[in-house]
Amino acid sequence: MKPGIQTLPTEVVHLIAAGEVIDSLAAVVRELVENSLDAGATRIVISVWGQQWRVRVADNGCGMKLADLKQAATAHSTSKIRNCDDLWQINSLGFRGEALHSLAQLAQLEVISRSAQIDEGWRVTYCNLGEPLQVETAAIAPGTVVTVDNLFGTWWERRQGLPPLERQMKAIQSTIGQIALCHPHVTWQVWQNDRQWFALSPGANTQQLIPQLVRQVRLGDLQHLKSELPAPEGEKLAGNCSLQLVLGLPDRCHRHRPDWIKVAVNGRMVNLPELEQTILSATSRTLPRDRYPICFLHLKVSPCQVNWNRHPAKIEIYLNNLNHWQEQVSQAIEQTLRLNSESVCEKVHNERIGKLIKASEAKGSYGLNRSIEPRLEEAKTDIDLKAIAQVHNTYIMAEHPGGLWLVEQHIAHERVLYEQLLKSWKLVELEVPAILHQLSEQQQLQLQRIGLDIRPFGADVWAVRNAPTLLAARDDYAEALLELSLGGDLQAAQVAVACRSAIRNGTPLSLEEMQILLDRWHSTQNPRTCPHGRPIYLSLEETALSRFFRRNWVIGKSHGI
Repeated sequence: MKPGIQTLPTEVVHLIAAGEVIDSLAAVVRELVENSLDAGATRIVISVWGQQWRVRVADNGCGMKLADLKQAATAHSTSKIRNCDDLWQINSLGFRGEALHSLAQLAQLEVISRSAQIDEGWRVTYCNLGEPLQVETAAIAPGTVVTVDNLFGTWWERRQGLPPLERQMKAIQSTIGQIALCHPHVTWQVWQNDRQWFALSPGANTQQLIPQLVRQVRLGDLQHLKSELPAPEGEKLAGNCSLQLVLGLPDRCHRHRPDWIKVAVNGRMVNLPELEQTILSATSRTLPRDRYPICFLHLKVSPCQVNWNRHPAKIEIYLNNLNHWQEQVSQAIEQTLRLNSESVCEKVHNERIGKLIKASEAKGSYGLNRSIEPRLEEAKTDIDLKAIAQVHNTYIMAEHPGGLWLVEQHIAHERVLYEQLLKSWKLVELEVPAILHQLSEQQQLQLQRIGLDIRPFGADVWAVRNAPTLLAARDDYAEALLELSLGGDLQAAQVAVACRSAIRNGTPLSLEEMQILLDRWHSTQNPRTCPHGRPIYLSLEETALSRFFRRNWVIGKSHGI
């Protein structure tokens, strides 16, 4: 049975990070919704009347008994914690006992509630000190309805200092969306001025919720991963840790701004710049230039690993063993970006596939360059790719159990070479130094920055005596080194080397060469996109092909019988 509401001891109150809990309509929604979730609610209805500064939150949670209702709005009263030790073992969204008391001071507060264990509910209104002003029975299903009316009615300066109502409504929508991401099992209904504003349907996980919040993203554009995490080394009490990751696949969706990198810890969205930077680093060189990933990360760690008592809004936290969690997040993203049977059998390309096949049918020819060389035997992987043809000396046609793939050979090879360079960036001596002319001081510094040995060799002439291994074997290494001098960090130089060294489109390949390239590409860490962020393969799924050729018709019907 859930413990009742009690006033916190003075020593606990002194340890709590005090501050302004209610500073806007969105803050009212946040605090009331968190109370609903702590009560075990699976359905929450939020109603907002902006002009009246009124908010109502109704839930189907466990409800409250009359004794708890009478004490709910008094200062520092809560059922979440009892003593100082509980502050370091927070298992709930709320714990300070400040929200309802603050609302009673700033607005007209009414709570109607009924516990599932009793047959009658109660309506309580409170004075500005949080004491019961009126108590009466009320007909209500198990759960709680909290109404906050005339917010800041006695504090006009506060109302005048707040943004326009339109911006406040957007803040409310954003607040609900962030909370819903952390609790995808909950049904949400939101009303504005007695008209339904929006609703969110529950899902098995956050992957099913994101398309409801970001309309241009489809379910198949996202990859979901849930895994148990090892406890930090030396932390015996930090067991039962897990990670849930929903990542937008880089060849399918991305953003112009880093506005959809979300991090949550133990059911609450938080600001953790270190983990956000880890996400950006792990997805770098998989997205187009100036694009950012769609990523939701939810860490569930032992309460002893988190200190929530840092900021009144509880979005700033202290997370112990941060380096450990960063390493786990990097590994999870790497695993998610790999190709596997779960991530490639989705029907996300069907519309594009249909258009492609129709266009090809209209042209009347697929321009295949076939070879009959035997396929080399190889070790089995979770996806068995078999090279069967080359299209226009540019695309490798590969068969797999779910259909066909078209793989662009140049950027697939570029991905292979780039990841090789990341693992082993080697510079070798050139037999004949590269002679470069009219280099600016910035170009000279750039070549030195990536480790090249550059020395004056006359008036406006420089000799470069070493080069990356891949370039040293090329006849045009001088041109390549000049290209490297034009800017960028070491990683950009590695991309440039990989791009210049990769097989060019238009190059004929044998079946054996195609198969080797497919195998090497498939085993890379980020096989979906090249280092510039371009998609490497197009999936022609068997289901789409069957639909186009009408192979799912009933035999008799398809023959006009």
